[in-house]
This record gives sequence, C-alpha cells and structure tokens, in this order.
Amino acid sequence: MDQQAALIMTTVATEADADVVGSALLEQGLAACIQEVPITSRYRWQGELQRSGEILLLVKTTAMAVDGAIRAIRAVHPYDVPEILALPVTEGLPAYLEWLAAETMRPVA
Repeated sequence: MDQQAALIMTTVATEADADVVGSALLEQGLAACIQEVPITSRYRWQGELQRSGEILLLVKTTAMAVDGAIRAIRAVHPYDVPEILALPVTEGLPAYLEWLAAETMRPVA
C-alpha cells in the first residue's frame, strides 16, 4: 500500500476525555491506533503561566484521513483551543504501515 502515514498529537485533561476522543476516531475509521501518555504541560494561556497534568494522545493515521481526524477531534474536544498537530511519517516498518493504512480505509459500520 502506498498510503502516507501521519501522526496526530493532541492533549486532553482526563481519561474520560481521552475515551471520547479516541472512540470517535476509532469508530469513524480515522485512526488505526491511539496511545495515551500521561504528561505535564507548561504553557501560557490568556496571559498567565500554567502547569497542568494532561494526557497526550498519539494518533496513528494516514495523510488522507488527517483532515477528517482533525474535524472529529475538534467536534468532541472540550478545550477552547486544543493542541492538534499533524506530522508526516517518513519511514516505518512496512508491515505496520500497511496495517495502519488498511485500518483507516475500512468501511465504518
């Protein structure tokens, strides 16, 4: 398969939020795999320095599914301005990349 793989990164505040975002992406066939990693974020928001615990979601998908995945994340994400970054994957294990492409191209029930 010649599908360009992509990685989307987004953060959420809670496990419940991670479940909502992850389920939306997987149920719509917009992601093959989503990893959840607990992190601490430091940032400036509305002029104030912030520090908070978050969950980083690493969304494995294809370049063709990125736009739909971003729309799906935005539709259910609780933040006013969520981090949503899409990065191209330039190399990977061919068998994994084939699986990833197959999972994001399957018809959704």
